Amino acid sequence: MPVSALPRSEFPVANNLVYLNHAATGVLPRCTREAIETFARAQSERGVAGSFAYELQMPEYRNQVASFMGANGDEIAFLRNTSEGANVLSLGIDWKPDDEIVLCDNEFPANAIPWLALRSRGVRIRFIETARERMTPDVLRRTIMPRTRLVAVSWVSFEDGYRHDLGALAEVAHRSSALFVVDAIQGLGVFPIDVRATGVDALFGGGQKWMLALQGIAYLYLRADLRDRLRLGSPGWRSMGNIWDFLNYDQPQARDTSRFEGGTPNFLGALSLATSTELLRRYDAHAIASHVLALTDHLVEGLQRWGATILTPRGPGISSGIVTFLIPGTDPVELGKMLQQEGIVTTYRPGGIRVSPHGYNTIDEIDRLLSSLEVVRAAAARS
Repeated sequence: MPVSALPRSEFPVANNLVYLNHAATGVLPRCTREAIETFARAQSERGVAGSFAYELQMPEYRNQVASFMGANGDEIAFLRNTSEGANVLSLGIDWKPDDEIVLCDNEFPANAIPWLALRSRGVRIRFIETARERMTPDVLRRTIMPRTRLVAVSWVSFEDGYRHDLGALAEVAHRSSALFVVDAIQGLGVFPIDVRATGVDALFGGGQKWMLALQGIAYLYLRADLRDRLRLGSPGWRSMGNIWDFLNYDQPQARDTSRFEGGTPNFLGALSLATSTELLRRYDAHAIASHVLALTDHLVEGLQRWGATILTPRGPGISSGIVTFLIPGTDPVELGKMLQQEGIVTTYRPGGIRVSPHGYNTIDEIDRLLSSLEVVRAAAARS
């Protein structure tokens, strides 16, 4: 396999660390950092005369992110975070008492709390118990009911990295006249998607992980006909058709998805997301996905050779950029801290160590992780 699918020269972090933690927070590419510095300098030195040029670029930023997922720029809004994307839908749909939402019971709170809040309006949440079964098309077909209005799922599960078959799930949901919406934060940036071909109705996620942008910036895709049916639950001055006609309070709302941005958006965050997206677009999306899967396959093979417990389901179509594991006889939190002291950055929690490489990472870095783990495992076996 090639050394990397993204140029390591764009990732200064690789000079200092073995960074395998993109499921927590990604890193800024060099080009994105430079764009941010230029923006900051422009506002510092010229105020609005320096920053307004970036404001004028917002439609182009939306176009760039839209192209990355097979959408149009008028179907994209820039928000603050994943939950805000879910809340556009939870606040905008005309829910009725006893409507149902299907949700996995292992969702990150960003894609759970907005839906659970609807219980106060009489909406029911039907959970899929993921310890027993995952949301496959067959499971969803058994779970979905006549009152199901919406199915929400993470493309990739944050904890164990299970990757869902979005196209097949969307088909099942639509056959029952339910909406299918996706938290894409752990998938977009490492796996390609065409939202039209896949059939998702809405897709949202923060840009700070695999999309390699700043924190505090998120994307929302809304299928155009769904967007036009949604109530604007949190309007602001930039929701209006002519945002510069300040005192015309009764003017129509903007017709495109940008109306869901509400108030003044995060221009700096949007710049970071658009710049990193352009970097990702310059390289083959399928090659990035294949490279990351090869890295995680190599990690799993190495771990299995000496008896580690792999907590991540693996296999065609379900493997992702996330591998979570335990080493018998070791404390994962203490082990994670030891790795970090050696310059190997992972996520470590009582439930296991989570590793999440991106397209610029290499087999050599995975081998360095395995070598460090082998030393710890051998020491634990002797004690």
